[in-house]
Amino acid sequence: MALSVGFLSSPAFAAATQYPLTLDNCGVKVTFTKAPERAVALGQNSAEIMLLLGLADKMVGTAFWPTKILPELEEANSTVKLLSVETPSLETVLAQNPDFVAAQLPILMGPDSKVAKREDFEKLGIGNYLAPSICAVTLDTKDAYGSRDYLWNMDLVYQEIDELSQIFDVQNRGQELIEQFKAREAALRAKVGTDNADLSYVFWFSSPSPADDAYLGGKNGASGFIADLLGGHNAIDTEAEWPTVSWEGIMAANPDVIVVGAVDRNRWDLDKAENKIAFLKSDPAVSQLDAVKNGHIVVMQGAAMNPTIRTIYGAEEVADQLGKLGLAK
Repeated sequence: MALSVGFLSSPAFAAATQYPLTLDNCGVKVTFTKAPERAVALGQNSAEIMLLLGLADKMVGTAFWPTKILPELEEANSTVKLLSVETPSLETVLAQNPDFVAAQLPILMGPDSKVAKREDFEKLGIGNYLAPSICAVTLDTKDAYGSRDYLWNMDLVYQEIDELSQIFDVQNRGQELIEQFKAREAALRAKVGTDNADLSYVFWFSSPSPADDAYLGGKNGASGFIADLLGGHNAIDTEAEWPTVSWEGIMAANPDVIVVGAVDRNRWDLDKAENKIAFLKSDPAVSQLDAVKNGHIVVMQGAAMNPTIRTIYGAEEVADQLGKLGLAK
């Protein structure tokens, strides 16, 4: 189900932004005296939200793209400079002379970020914003992705869309975008109803090699939300946001469905969905999993395993394939 980039004509949803605008963003008070003119988006979700809000002409750079741009945003995105598909340097970001930087992940703008800390941008007078979904993660010194003690939902993404639309004074676009995503979420829940079996899922993002543990979506993150949205549950029972699990552990969980992530960055061979599937089917031990033997392997864009707008797209992808497998309506 594609989201239209054009916005339907409708009554105004919100008044124009009254500057200075002050928001509480992840426990930090951020104030904007006017709409940003030179924005950098660190992280695919931050970039795609801005593009969906029609802000391409206000963007001077993007970075950190695990997956290709949404097809409906290709044209708008082609006008924005790509700084790096991976983590950019601070120098590269500052070279764009930004007046605003939005970040999707703490590794892009957090206490231990390889790019910069929030206070680094603040000292330079550069407005900054961190995705609210990250604020709900308990960070520690060992895991930059942290853990969650409750199931994530789309409300924090809707908050992000709303707040970015306020910052850029495009609230009408923001409210229309939120309503479109809410309608898609409701449609998925209505489609599932109460008739679907409580399927267990493993969401495999990637692995450095077949011999290494697998990076999986945790039970309370976006992957767990997708499983719940489709009437099932995550077979990996850990609060870690991105647990690394051995194949022995995955075999012990024995999920009904394996969701393999399609990751376009090409850092590892197993970023590619087809390579994941080939491994699942050829490995002597892993191939004995019920999900593999039954052909219950589905493909989803890896970006959907992050708590982002892509999560709804991913849930739709999985729902469509489950229907074709006879596992859902």
